[in-house]
Amino acid sequence: MRKKFRKLICLLATCTLLAVSVVGCGDENVKADTGDSQNAKSAEKTQASDLKGKSDEAYYMCVPISGVEYWFPVFQGMKDAAKALGVNCYYMGTPEYDASKQVEVFDQILAMEPTGILVHPITAESFVDPIQRAADEGVQIVTFAADSPDSVRTAYVTSDNTKEGNTAAENIAKELNGKGEVMVMRNPGQTNHETRCDSFVAYLEENYPDIKVVAEEISGQDADKTYQSVMTVAQAHPDLTAVFTPEATSAVGAAQAGIELGGGEQKLLVSCCDTSEQVLDLLKEDQFFAAIAPDQYLQGYIAMLNLFFSAHNEILNPMNSRADDGENLWQVPYCDNGLSIVTKENADSFYMSNYCEKVGVADTDEMLSAYEVK
Repeated sequence: MRKKFRKLICLLATCTLLAVSVVGCGDENVKADTGDSQNAKSAEKTQASDLKGKSDEAYYMCVPISGVEYWFPVFQGMKDAAKALGVNCYYMGTPEYDASKQVEVFDQILAMEPTGILVHPITAESFVDPIQRAADEGVQIVTFAADSPDSVRTAYVTSDNTKEGNTAAENIAKELNGKGEVMVMRNPGQTNHETRCDSFVAYLEENYPDIKVVAEEISGQDADKTYQSVMTVAQAHPDLTAVFTPEATSAVGAAQAGIELGGGEQKLLVSCCDTSEQVLDLLKEDQFFAAIAPDQYLQGYIAMLNLFFSAHNEILNPMNSRADDGENLWQVPYCDNGLSIVTKENADSFYMSNYCEKVGVADTDEMLSAYEVK
């Protein structure tokens, strides 16, 4: 526990140093939150002391496909940070993979006059204007896992998606002894998924020329669609040896295809980013190769800290002219929350039921329940 606490303190200090001392190294895509509305909001804020906010501050998480397990530990981390900061925290999302629907939910949150919103943009472009609307109203926006780099969000928290793709490629390449045929499933428009796939392909091309990427198909995070794609590609390429997907949902379809192609045994090495109960079950049954898991809890915890500092410029004293220029003083273009490689040996640590027990909640419904200051 003490080690984890020290780790969190170090992460907090790192984020603070990024914003206060290394402004000149920031991402040119990160734009300041400017304008009379922002200045007015800042003037109204009560001083935060000892990293405590006001009891009426409300922070929301906004996600697509709200039932995806990935979000649950992220919200747990966000909620734990909100408790420590003495502010309110809520979870909202859409049931489907639809950018326009997610923007509608984002606007519903905005209408409730939140202090800040933690958003996973389903596509980067679809959230440029909504995030600008939020900024114009003085609402702080932090992106996580996927980004909208051309927007005015103040921070982006994620695992290193390039490293995830590279790690998956290296693990598969070693298992194949540097030779084979692989396919990649894609979800166009979602920045973190595109980065994972692009880096996977580029890493193999640069380091393993005898491993050929014979197909790149679109899954839309649909297991059935992925199953059909893998079966079709396998007919055209009977020597297909591996499949990579940038998320866990479509990976289940790839694994099912591999089992069928192998007559009950797993013929294909299937690897993905993120985990789910189905992926973990397949890993333990030796019917799945490996998964790359971002540290979701830290992602949510760090993101909430970023939101809080974005909203509480009054506790920051950087040596620059941003305050005089009416800009938001908190600018963190990229904050890495780390990752793990999930295999049969450590799969038990990633089951949601085990995690619920660890954090002291009955189930995921309780995990996703709001935290409200009493």
